[in-house]
Amino acid sequence: MTNHITLGEYIIENQNDFQYSSGELSSLLSSIKLAAKVVNHEVNKAGLVDILGNAGNTNIQGEDQQKLDIYANNVFMKTLIDRDIVCGVASEEEDDFVIIGGKKQTHDHKYIVLMDPLDGSSNIDVNVSVGTIFSIYRRISPLGTPVTQEDFLQAGNMQVAAGYVVYGTSTMLVYTTGNGVNGFTLNPALGVFYLSHPNMKFPKDGKIYSINEGYYIHFPQGVKDYLKYCQEEEDNRPYTSRYIGSLVSDFHRNMIKGGIYMYPTSSKAPQGKLRLLYECNPIAFLAEQADGWASDGYKRILEIKPTELHQRVPIFVGSKNMVEKAEEFMANYPKDAKY
Repeated sequence: MTNHITLGEYIIENQNDFQYSSGELSSLLSSIKLAAKVVNHEVNKAGLVDILGNAGNTNIQGEDQQKLDIYANNVFMKTLIDRDIVCGVASEEEDDFVIIGGKKQTHDHKYIVLMDPLDGSSNIDVNVSVGTIFSIYRRISPLGTPVTQEDFLQAGNMQVAAGYVVYGTSTMLVYTTGNGVNGFTLNPALGVFYLSHPNMKFPKDGKIYSINEGYYIHFPQGVKDYLKYCQEEEDNRPYTSRYIGSLVSDFHRNMIKGGIYMYPTSSKAPQGKLRLLYECNPIAFLAEQADGWASDGYKRILEIKPTELHQRVPIFVGSKNMVEKAEEFMANYPKDAKY
């Protein structure tokens, strides 16, 4: 571990790096840390208790909810509400945003949280890594009033913090407040996160591409051309194909080793599959803070103005040179071209 610095110590020591430093953001990050430890405990005993499998419900996107989806959502919601530090929360598992007035119903907190409580939860049954993704904004509605939808429909470049937790062979919490990316590994014996990956950076180039190639025939031609480029035996290629199916896990690996993650549009998912607010924006913020890049194939992810809470967009994210090369191939075809 790096100098045995704990996550709590790091948050306090570096809160002055944040332009709106007031202690409230530090408390909010500490709450996320607490909820992550609770979810980690449940994930790691999933095979021993009745929490595996489908819950029998669907979420607002029409996707089957796993039991752990619901559990993780409840843990993060309860922690954020009980600690009385946010004015609103939006979750991939909730139909609409949740207004939080505080214990005195004064609506005077500054921050909102958007989250994917358990990314990749369908992998739980087969013991593959899953994660939590979170994004934090300052509200734009007046203090003392309930939050509105406009507070949540801010472009990604307005984020003040974002991060993820990966529950894997070791559990890590990775986050940024706009001053680089740092990773903290959980010591399960002590229940403490320690700084293990300071100043994380994407290599400018990589040799890994991550995409569900089972949908190849449904991809736009620009994506097909880029995949052919990745597979050519020329100039340090072919690249290696690695796809876990959990955004957090794929992104985390590629940030450490160098690579690109892609979930493009397709004839089966014309708008893409990943959610702008809960997945793409926080991942894009982390990528840029780690010297990477994130695009929808044509435009910077963080500049997209959201129009709805559960909006989907395509994403190409990872090592900057790899994403820019993918954009070159996409630029050969109109954005609205048919497949």
